[in-house]
Amino acid sequence: MLADAARADASDLAGEWPPLADALLRLVAAWHEHLRHDRGLADASIEAYGRDLRQLLDWLNGRHERPTDVTDLVALDAKTVRAFLVSRRRAGLESRSIARAMSSLRMFFRWLEETGALKNRTFRLVQSPKVPHSVPKPLTIDRAAAVVDGGMAADLDWIAARDTAVLLLLYGSGLRLSEALGLTLREAPTPGKDVLIVTGKGDKQRMVPILPVTQAAVARYLSLCPYALDDDEPMFRGAKGGPLDPRRIQLAMERMRAGLGLPETATPHALRHSFATHLLSSGADLRQIQELLGHASLSTTQLYTEVDRERLLRAHEMFHPRA
Repeated sequence: MLADAARADASDLAGEWPPLADALLRLVAAWHEHLRHDRGLADASIEAYGRDLRQLLDWLNGRHERPTDVTDLVALDAKTVRAFLVSRRRAGLESRSIARAMSSLRMFFRWLEETGALKNRTFRLVQSPKVPHSVPKPLTIDRAAAVVDGGMAADLDWIAARDTAVLLLLYGSGLRLSEALGLTLREAPTPGKDVLIVTGKGDKQRMVPILPVTQAAVARYLSLCPYALDDDEPMFRGAKGGPLDPRRIQLAMERMRAGLGLPETATPHALRHSFATHLLSSGADLRQIQELLGHASLSTTQLYTEVDRERLLRAHEMFHPRA
């Protein structure tokens, strides 16, 4: 583990993190290397884990009035951890966000123990706040169709064509927004290319079908896009020619919420939820949906059965011999 820390380049982190003792900063850099190379996490996930750890270390700096060191992590006790959680609550974090931060910090301290850097199991002993149970919030079939049809009429508007192609990939194939925006020109699912190999979370690959309407939408966008595209660069471009920022698609959905009277839960990710829910309600097998979504665990996919509870109850009533 100490060898890993020695190899890790802490210089890239120094400007992003609160002042830390050199030994601890090297450990943080090694943790990032572990998440990126050993766990294969995406940049957004690494940033989320880093944010939770930064908040703890920044709080400890203020508590000690000096840069935090490795010995401070060894000395962490339950009282101190609970005081940190209270500070996060007072900062406005909800139970779900605090529970996620606890999970991140448990992972960090578990890694420290496994690599021999230090041993402190306090975060495992302190209970996370209870999180209210929630289920995915898909759109209805009609509303999902209205969203993806939103840019079809603008035949000469390349930005509208772009947004339509992205939204069709989310609803028609169940892609995550990051997966759609990461597609290169070489991977472009144009007419005749009815399957796509997608690399998702943890660098796991899966095969997803591409509907003809999606193929046509991608081809239309590519024909209208005013920028030269290289085979190995992201094919979806922003207004100034750089890779498309996910926020542009989120803003497009916000505009549609107002124009189509959609609920606040109508986000780009809700289209992925809609993809899964609508397949399930049409009779698709849960394990098939798991494969299409790229879920590591079937329990994650099973959340959609709660969304489709009415259909399941009708099936039980219709087919059970004692109904």
